[in-house]
Amino acid sequence: FREITLLGQNVDSYGKDLPDKPSLAYLLRELDSLEGKFRIRFTTSYPTDITDELIETVKNSEKICECFHIPMQSGSDRVLKAMNRRYDRKTYGEIVKKIRDNIKDVTITSDFIAGFPSETREEFEMTLSAFDEFELDYSNTAAYSPRPKTPAAKWVDKFVDENEKKERLAILNNKVKEMSLKSNKKYVGREMEVLVESFKNGKFEGRTRNNKVVHFDSDYAKIGDFINVEINRASTWCLFAQCKK
Repeated sequence: FREITLLGQNVDSYGKDLPDKPSLAYLLRELDSLEGKFRIRFTTSYPTDITDELIETVKNSEKICECFHIPMQSGSDRVLKAMNRRYDRKTYGEIVKKIRDNIKDVTITSDFIAGFPSETREEFEMTLSAFDEFELDYSNTAAYSPRPKTPAAKWVDKFVDENEKKERLAILNNKVKEMSLKSNKKYVGREMEVLVESFKNGKFEGRTRNNKVVHFDSDYAKIGDFINVEINRASTWCLFAQCKK
């Protein structure tokens, strides 16, 4: 295997239920010490469970990829509190800044919900501004839908109109496209390592360590290879490159 992903609803909680309470950072260091050429990813991280130890581990590792998926859900402190999230906007921003200050070329992605019960238009605008403030590279998005047995599912009188939710989601998705293109453009002219994942429509496709999708031509690449490419063009969702000789 060339890439391994440690997956958890909150992967940073790893070890809390084990006798010696090993941290995720400890587990990652153990895996990083194994012989062989392969990559390690982990997802999803809860913002306030990202420790300095974890950041340092990613920074100093050989195999752990420079990519954090950190759901924010809303840019409004009031909405975050209603969602029962254990952080506010300022705290989220401090975590993102610490990661960016320590890890070169790191990609930070997120999740956001449009139209959470009682969310005002002004609070929705705060979500849009969070993308710019924290320079998020990409985000998953969704219009709010009631989840059974959650408090918010009972707030029927606070539900946002369906058409308004759809409009907010469309605006949010356009913001995601804008930020994704801006992020991708940063790598034009750069040499980057790609793990070749597939060959389709006459081109190879792979991913960089920081999870950018790259399309390129090659006479010698094979699926599973690690090769260096030079990025020559960026689009909204992917990069285009040529192989280094």
